[in-house]
Amino acid sequence: MQTIDRAMQVIKVLAKNDTRMWISITDLSKECDLPVSTLHRLLQSMKQHGLIQQDPDLKLYSMGNTWLEYGLKMYDTFDFVGLIRPEMEKLMHEVEESVYFSKPIGLESLVVERIDCLNNPIRINDQLGIRIPLNIGAANKVLLANMPNSETVKAVNSLVPSEERDSFIKLLSKVKRQGYGESHGEQTPGTSSVAAPIFDHANELLGAISIGYVNFNITEERQNCLIEKVIEYGMRISNKLGSKF
Repeated sequence: MQTIDRAMQVIKVLAKNDTRMWISITDLSKECDLPVSTLHRLLQSMKQHGLIQQDPDLKLYSMGNTWLEYGLKMYDTFDFVGLIRPEMEKLMHEVEESVYFSKPIGLESLVVERIDCLNNPIRINDQLGIRIPLNIGAANKVLLANMPNSETVKAVNSLVPSEERDSFIKLLSKVKRQGYGESHGEQTPGTSSVAAPIFDHANELLGAISIGYVNFNITEERQNCLIEKVIEYGMRISNKLGSKF
């Protein structure tokens, strides 16, 4: 178990290493708080399984292609290619804004797909694979509002300060009742998003679709249009997946 914990520690360091694609064993040792000798043995084993790769000349390390292989296999299981992604592309063309699909994972959500509008010179660019606490953002409020009550309460108790929980629960009730959520400047000042839930064939929550946009010169008419569209496409995708909602 200790070996697995250490391996995941290494992967987390490599995954968050945005500024440098490759990292030395010395820097890994510092960030993982592990001796170089211990880390060297671990890296050799991980390299054999394709979990990491090493530049033969510079002797630097980065994530291996195994993660991409497994990720693509999971990608297919979500029906993205045949069902969800085409609808996201249609929505993007209609609203000319970036469109996202998020899935809940524990107390966070994971951005698993993004369709950017190339015609829009100003757009929000949340990275694929980014994890966001469930109490932050339109998509996450939609996810929390439509989860089983026990899961919602657990997340709210873990993430929201006690003095804010009652008002936050009331907000989630409103989100569920109206069928969409909103967020304004929670992650990035000057930006907003609207989101709607997506349900699968068993009417269970699969994720949330959201539209991100910049607030500059946004009108009430435009904002209402984005809300209507995200609700429409949330229902369309859910229907395609067999939901009876």
